Amino acid sequence: MEKIVLFDGVCNLCNSSVQFIIKHDKKGQFLFGSLQGNYGQETLRKFNMPTNEFNSFMLLEDGKLYTKSTGALRMLRHLGGAWSLLYAFIIVPKFIRDGVYNWVAKNRYKWFGKKEACWLPTPDLKARFLD
Repeated sequence: MEKIVLFDGVCNLCNSSVQFIIKHDKKGQFLFGSLQGNYGQETLRKFNMPTNEFNSFMLLEDGKLYTKSTGALRMLRHLGGAWSLLYAFIIVPKFIRDGVYNWVAKNRYKWFGKKEACWLPTPDLKARFLD
């Protein structure tokens, strides 16, 4: 089962989230791609999403794209252990979950900062990144 996390490559919060996933992904089941990279841009076009907006965490799982809070919660479920318990928040109506998600996404650069260029993985992690 293929699981690909697409993220804003210049967002400090997003990069920290990727590093969190790598640390807790004991099975090595996730691959990663920045939304600004070739794979991310191709995926956005394939799913008719804007190619110049990078305000959503996305999980591509078995050919289906999950965005915002749904993508994040599905990712946590796959991490297993105590993290999978957070998937219970899926019962919260999507408009509420995504409302909170959108508020954080709108303020993420102000609160967490932004890099001038996409984060580059270390050589031992490079195989898990698509671009």
